Amino acid sequence: MGKRYDFDRVIERHGTGALKTDALAERYGRPDLTPLWVADMDFATPDFIIDAMRRRLDHPVLGYTVEPSDYRPAIIDWHSRLYGTQVRPEWLCYIPGIVKGIGLAVEIFTSPGESIIIQPPVYHPFRLVPEGDGRKVVYNPLRELPEGGYAMDLDGLERLAREGAKMLIMASPHNPAGVCWDRETLARVAEICDRHGVIVISDEIHSEMVLWGGSHIPFYSVSDEARRCSITFGAPTKTFNMAGVVSSYAIVPDAVMRDKYYGMLHANELDEPHLLAPIATIAAYREGDDWRRWMLEYVEGNVKFVEEYCAEHLPGVKPLRPEASFLVWLDCRGLGLDHDSLVELFVDGARLALNDGEMFGPGGAGHMRLNIGCPRSVLHAALESLREALAGEDACAE
Repeated sequence: MGKRYDFDRVIERHGTGALKTDALAERYGRPDLTPLWVADMDFATPDFIIDAMRRRLDHPVLGYTVEPSDYRPAIIDWHSRLYGTQVRPEWLCYIPGIVKGIGLAVEIFTSPGESIIIQPPVYHPFRLVPEGDGRKVVYNPLRELPEGGYAMDLDGLERLAREGAKMLIMASPHNPAGVCWDRETLARVAEICDRHGVIVISDEIHSEMVLWGGSHIPFYSVSDEARRCSITFGAPTKTFNMAGVVSSYAIVPDAVMRDKYYGMLHANELDEPHLLAPIATIAAYREGDDWRRWMLEYVEGNVKFVEEYCAEHLPGVKPLRPEASFLVWLDCRGLGLDHDSLVELFVDGARLALNDGEMFGPGGAGHMRLNIGCPRSVLHAALESLREALAGEDACAE
């Protein structure tokens, strides 16, 4: 397994310009919260990535650069190792962030007033970006399963596609619930969307963080239909905790769609990465196998810790075990609180900053999204604070 990494180290991030810490007063009304919200981790970015960037910064000229020769091969080899798929070099292009990539796709492939499908509860920029661009967002809510978890409503997708929707924005793996969609579901999505002329945007930024020995199926690999109708987005940023080094990429197999999308990127020089993005990407994908395994093992331990703690001390909170990512979807409906009271419990009672479920749209009410990408001591202290806050609520109610 190689070098062992220390994920128990507590790193102070306040005062570093970190969104997670330094925006607390603005976002939550107070700065004194344990930040377990925005989806970056509190683990040190791996040393081999820092070292690669530092070596480049040892050169005193930070001028215009070209794409490194190993940039595309590193991504291609990574997809081959992780997913057993083959990405062609011409399918790939750097993009200046996945949310920005979604916005560009919305602008290029749809017109104001046209309908775009999202499947809530889901990552909130999927709604905010199209709405901000003057498109109509239509909901195809996920079906909550009796045993826990979610499934896509494929009949609902068919209906919305038939009614003229132009695009589906999909999280795969799902954010916030951490579901890895199976091949049958993805193939059916591809068939429906290809038949009705719906473009599929598949945000796969969490795909490298599959847990419990599971597997992720890239949308572009599912079928000929999927390759005809889709843009797949990826990045090393979640896995290797380097979100501040914007290093996202798109995979577009279809030549017509690729020419239109990449043509616009190229015309506006949006396909030109900043100095450090390719360097960090190559280091992550060439040297990151061991670090990734250790990190996923630690995250799995954190998932189990949350499950065991809630079962013993917080029976009104039911964590949904994620199949991927470091985000845990907490079902807090057992606490019997309305939205405002639930947020108040976490923020003013427990002094915790989480993402509240209503942010993710219909089906999110009564939930909170917990970021467990942190040292276990921090996670333990946070859950203790929640338990104490709930005990205080119960005492006041008596």
